[in-house]
Amino acid sequence: MRVGLMTREYPPYVYGGAGVHVDYLSRELARSIEVEVHCWGDQSLDQGNLHVRGAEPWPLLGEGTAKFKTALETFSLNLAQINSLAAIDIVHTHTWYVAMAGFLAKKLLNIPFVLTTHSLEPLRAWKAEQLGSGYAMSSWMERTAILDADAVIAVSNGTKADILRAYPAIDPARIHVIYNGIDLDEYQQTRATDALERYGIDPALPYVLFVGRITRQKGVTHLVEAIPHLPPNTQVVLCAGAPDTPEIAAEMREKVEHARRTSHRIVWIEKMIPKPDAIQLYSHCAVFCCPSVYEPFGIINLEAMACRAPVVASATGGILEVVVDGVTGYLVPFKQDPVTSFPLHPEQFSRDLAAKISDLLADPAKARRFGAAGRRRAEETFSWTAIARQTVDLYRHLIESRR
Repeated sequence: MRVGLMTREYPPYVYGGAGVHVDYLSRELARSIEVEVHCWGDQSLDQGNLHVRGAEPWPLLGEGTAKFKTALETFSLNLAQINSLAAIDIVHTHTWYVAMAGFLAKKLLNIPFVLTTHSLEPLRAWKAEQLGSGYAMSSWMERTAILDADAVIAVSNGTKADILRAYPAIDPARIHVIYNGIDLDEYQQTRATDALERYGIDPALPYVLFVGRITRQKGVTHLVEAIPHLPPNTQVVLCAGAPDTPEIAAEMREKVEHARRTSHRIVWIEKMIPKPDAIQLYSHCAVFCCPSVYEPFGIINLEAMACRAPVVASATGGILEVVVDGVTGYLVPFKQDPVTSFPLHPEQFSRDLAAKISDLLADPAKARRFGAAGRRRAEETFSWTAIARQTVDLYRHLIESRR
């Protein structure tokens, strides 16, 4: 069996959870089947069963400056990559950036088409801020592909419910829940602190940690607005880079500067840091905070839990299936705007985040207990070996059903 994994992100160009997912899934799948990864970039790798090929969008599209350029580049690359898929038995796409490659491969090459959805465009109205009128195009590509895929993998039961709500025409029997996973050998608590010192973090002081992109979805501004409500002199580490737009970058900067006028120590690392550094930050934080307003799974929480960090996270989407309230951390509910998914009462959400974070800062023994429970949960439920096995079983079923 030879699968074609289609993705925008692949190492070394990974900036989100979907890229992390494909990185580990491809390597685990390659233990038992042939894997071709087709991605954006200049990657080229042949390592046993794993073959990686990067490609770039049509260069003439780079001459424009309109926000919708990204949607056009996406479609151009999806068209071009069809020529690379002739030798595969099944195509498996990740995110809307490559969804049409799977759709076209099914139509033109007559091979089964699997689509993993890591998020849904109808539930991310803020993407219009990033893509402009191209948001209509990204939504069309996603809808067309989802409704035609032979199987849709949802990364959580919450995501399956979202798919059925956003696309009620889909047959529920075509949706399969297969979780994200974690490399438990790589993500584990370390005693090393050299990365903390390089980034200006005081290892002697407890700190609250955020790791993620600067985007509406990840809710980092809600955590920044919670800082004045934390105990005085709390150290807060914001590992936050890759802003979606100049506008949200400016908004983030303004809010951080405002929070710095309080008595709190804020360390803002304005880039996506290497994995070993992130593992150090997870390992030594007093609390990890994930304030996402929309999160189909939330692999970032799983990374933190594997490193024994107690988690305070928003009670939404797949996070509800990862973080166990009162056991591995705290879940913070909020009322969502049905159109934008943003909190209807953002000030209250920030205060509620601060209250749960403060509870753990005041009780280190409880925080350690939550952290240990988080590691156990990661070990018991989210290994990549089990996830790859479920994925290959689905591939075999789809291939055999065509014979």
